[in-house]
Order: sequence, then structure tokens, then C-alpha cells
Amino acid sequence: MRVGFGYDIHRLKTGNKLILGGVEIEHIKGLEGHSDADVLIHSVADALLGAAGLEDIGVHFPESDNSLKGISSLKILKKVQEMLDLKKYAIVNIDVAVVMEKPKLSPYYKRIKENISKVLRLPEDKINIKASTNEGLGFIGKEEGIAAFCVTSLKKKDKIFK
Repeated sequence: MRVGFGYDIHRLKTGNKLILGGVEIEHIKGLEGHSDADVLIHSVADALLGAAGLEDIGVHFPESDNSLKGISSLKILKKVQEMLDLKKYAIVNIDVAVVMEKPKLSPYYKRIKENISKVLRLPEDKINIKASTNEGLGFIGKEEGIAAFCVTSLKKKDKIFK
């Protein structure tokens, strides 16, 4: 069993789209970044890469790569899944925590899980999404950004018992 941890944070900017878990969320502000800035998916990708010993998202998907400008982070996640397949790793579970003040994320949990499940070919009951506020404290509390944390575990495919 291998465990990985992922983290991402992006600034919020008025007028940008807010994409979390591949879902466009109605809000006056959206995240700023080279891709669609989906902190939730970026934290998942980083956790999976870390668990597999494949460095981090910045190594594989650098901001200097113009072909990634504005790309859906779900495409990045799909490429990460392909890397896991090459190393013969299967995902055991994913647990994500998003820290943001507004809007409430819980109405979007099902759609986010569906997106991740489809891309990673993983049953939805192996994916957990949760959100919390920062109680008005700091960068996130002032609604200047959103952060996400993820923990995941992997097993070699030949070691999975059915």
C-alpha cells in the first residue's frame, strides 16, 4: 500500500469561472491559474503522483507548457491515471478537503464525484469530498483564494484481493 498527499491553492479573481472537480460553480469569483485552476483536481492529481513516486503535478504539467493554457484539469487527471496504469497501480481511495468561504460546495459533491469516478474509472464510494470554511481567517477567509488537500492510497494491481 502506498499513500500520497496533495495540496493546491489558487487566488480568486472577479469575472473568472469557478471550476471545482470539473464542475462550473456559480459564483462572482473564479480561480486564477495557467489551466482552469481547479484546485480540487490538482490536489487529487498531486496526491496520486506522490503515492506512485512520480514527483508532482508541476513536473509533469508545468506552467511553461503553453499547450496546457486553459486546459480542463480533468484532462490532467486522465493523464495521471494513464501514468498509474503504466506503473500498474490501482487507486484504493481518495479523500479531498476543500477550504473556501463561499459558496457552499456540498450541493456539487455528487457531480464532482461522478467526474472523478468517470476519469479515474473508480467507484464513487471510493471517493470522498468535503469542504470547510477558514472561519474568516487569512487569505482564504478573506475570500481571496481557495485551497484543497487530498490523501489517497494505491495498491499494485496484482496485490488487490477481490
